[in-house]
Amino acid sequence: MEALENEDGSYTIGNGTYISKAEVFGGYKCADRGLLLPLFSEYTWRLEVRATLYLLGLLYCFLGVAIIADIFMGAIEKITSKTRKVYLTSEKEDEPEVIEVRIWSDTVANLTLMALGSSAPEILLSIIEVISRNFESGELGPSTIVGSAAFNLFVISAVCVMTIPSGENRRIKDIKVFAVTAVFSVVAYLWLLIILVASSRDEVEWWEALITLLLFPLLVTIAWIAEKNFFGVPNKTDTSKQIELGSFQPGETDKFLRERQYFRDGRLDRDGLVAFIKEVKNYPGLTDEDAAVLAASKLVESQSHSRMWYRVGAVRSMTGGRKTQPQLSYKLKEVYNAMNEHPEAPTVGEVPKVMPHKNAIIDFHSASCAVMENIGKFPVAICRSGRIDSKVSVRVETIDGTATEEQDYVPINQVITFEPGEAEKFIDVEIINDNQWEPDEEFFLKLSLLINSEQRQGVQLGRISIMEITILNDDEPGMVMFQKRGFLVKESVGNAVIPVVRKNGADGEITIKWRTIDKSAVSGRDFEGGEGLLVFKHTEISQNIEIPIIDDMTPEKDEHFEIELFDPEGGAKLGQINRTAVTITNDDDFNNVLSNMMMLTNANVHALQVHHETYVSQIKDALNVNGGDIENATGADYVLHFLTFGWKILFAMVPPPSILGGWLCFFVSLGAIGFLTAIIGDLASIFGCLVGLKDSVTAITFVALGTSLPDTFASKSAAIQEKYADNAIGNVTGSNSVNVFLGLGLPWLLASVYHAVNNTKFMVSAGNLGFSVGLFTGLSIATIGVLMLRRVLGVFGKTELGGPTIPKIISGIVMICFWVVYILFASFQAYGYFN
Repeated sequence: MEALENEDGSYTIGNGTYISKAEVFGGYKCADRGLLLPLFSEYTWRLEVRATLYLLGLLYCFLGVAIIADIFMGAIEKITSKTRKVYLTSEKEDEPEVIEVRIWSDTVANLTLMALGSSAPEILLSIIEVISRNFESGELGPSTIVGSAAFNLFVISAVCVMTIPSGENRRIKDIKVFAVTAVFSVVAYLWLLIILVASSRDEVEWWEALITLLLFPLLVTIAWIAEKNFFGVPNKTDTSKQIELGSFQPGETDKFLRERQYFRDGRLDRDGLVAFIKEVKNYPGLTDEDAAVLAASKLVESQSHSRMWYRVGAVRSMTGGRKTQPQLSYKLKEVYNAMNEHPEAPTVGEVPKVMPHKNAIIDFHSASCAVMENIGKFPVAICRSGRIDSKVSVRVETIDGTATEEQDYVPINQVITFEPGEAEKFIDVEIINDNQWEPDEEFFLKLSLLINSEQRQGVQLGRISIMEITILNDDEPGMVMFQKRGFLVKESVGNAVIPVVRKNGADGEITIKWRTIDKSAVSGRDFEGGEGLLVFKHTEISQNIEIPIIDDMTPEKDEHFEIELFDPEGGAKLGQINRTAVTITNDDDFNNVLSNMMMLTNANVHALQVHHETYVSQIKDALNVNGGDIENATGADYVLHFLTFGWKILFAMVPPPSILGGWLCFFVSLGAIGFLTAIIGDLASIFGCLVGLKDSVTAITFVALGTSLPDTFASKSAAIQEKYADNAIGNVTGSNSVNVFLGLGLPWLLASVYHAVNNTKFMVSAGNLGFSVGLFTGLSIATIGVLMLRRVLGVFGKTELGGPTIPKIISGIVMICFWVVYILFASFQAYGYFN
């Protein structure tokens, strides 16, 4: 039956009149903009209602993408965590030392799987847009990639620069890899300009798209070569150092001196756990389970983490999910902070590897000394070993302990210079005698390298870079007592060493007697008891009682005996703790307790891994707020869990990473991200249309912000918690490069090949996109220049992140202004103000 078109645009078919499609969509604004949306007719809805619902839907889908990206990251973590065993020689002839080394290079993993994980929405949005438009170019995908890159480089860098606590700084450790990714991030956008404007204006040919895509493996290869140092240029930063000792500034607080490390390199070992348990037992009322949680916290803190780990943590904080760090109760937080702030002895972490054949090694002659309050000035020796044929300098400064500067001692902050051939220098320390009775007090001398990089060449701190100086009260002979009320020793210890201390004075020679008292442990059967005499010479403040312990190799209950101090002579008095109990524990029981603690600690650490092993654990996490840790869940966690509950249940059906080594979860998650990205593309396009925004403006604002927000929180956490800036900003330039090479190279190659086969041209308008790319390229060069100036100029503290307060705030504001300028100018161009 033939349809006749009327003058008003309607159609007459038979005896009926029908409204044309143009008339329908003329009153149904933006209904033809989506690939999958709208799902049903919204013809009768008010425009304001539709715009609001599409905005809310867009925000809700951003949460959904963040949650499935969390699972996607878990699959990547499973894939990249594969290790191989390396056997090394050890002291034991029949037991070689075994270490596990990751198969994946950190740089390769960051630029491939992890970059894909964080940039998947932008990349997939560009691919889906091209395919859905019958291989024609759109504005939403390319503009989202450029807008996201602008937000990442300008805003995230600014946040990381300013968020570092006052007085601290973070430098990029692997500067070669950063240099490679920074150069490629600029080259990527310069290449886009060449394609769009110079080579073949408004057209992308297949070979141009192919080169864009091939730049991706080229970037990965060169970055890997830089990481492996195949260029032969040595790094100025000694990566073997766990803490850069020379980074302390004069007058800096002794924060790092008060951090004790029980678990080296993030590994749970027996000795570290024993030391940790002994420290925990100093706090009454803590159970073994509490100790295991605290041990897990210390263990996670001591491990190095990837950017992926921080991103997963940021997403879970945004969605009320299971945290990647142990959640401590209020009581445990107090204990944890006390352990960090008030250890028995200061430490600066792992001692750097000493290289005496290359460097001059500078340290104190002793780790501690005790002096009388009335001594006045006394010399402290600073020794040089290793190379002594050069002129080197170090800084010496005092740090308060219980003794304070100007009241108990004269502060020191000066540079000591060793001339060639000079192996020892002395520095005078002056004690202030106030003629008032005080308990014994202590303060510290600290060596540090100078700030100037030239003055740090060829010099290295030795093992004794911190010296404790105890000021003894000179008005009293002192009080003698045990250090603690009880001691725990293993049956196989050999000799139990029980310290006796002299406090509140050390004037003259004193003596005190001691004797053992049988309890459940009997002298001659369980230990060799008796009595003896301790002699404290003038200024001596510590002596030890040694009691031989008898190991009968038979299982028995814990037994104890006591030691009593009595009859002090020489003017000394007995202190409060004049009797102590020594408990002899059976080694088998001790091992059982320790094994149980190891299991509990491992269980706590295992619960913190970013991926799940089973469907049951995935569903349990999805159903429960804060991953089931109700005790530590906050009100915000409950609200966010409620808002994201539907997404969590849906994505709990994704296969766990334990299946097929994580690859099945990887591809299923990628498919889910692709589907959600298609929905986001429709929501963004229709919302922009409803409120009058062009696709390019919607992309560089709403879409770019929504996809980049998790990365912002991840980078902020990495900047605060890591020792270096690599995981905070080092990956931003690499991710921006990957966005172009995959997010534009792949869809443009598909489209250009399709058009070449059909003898047509793949047209990409150079107007708005070319202007946006050119503007971003110029501002990105300026931003990278700011970061490099911060690295080399003393006014910024010679550091990329942190440093002096005013310069870091100015740097951050400048970078944020770059982003504002980019948004404004790109938007003006889109609306024709610059045409």
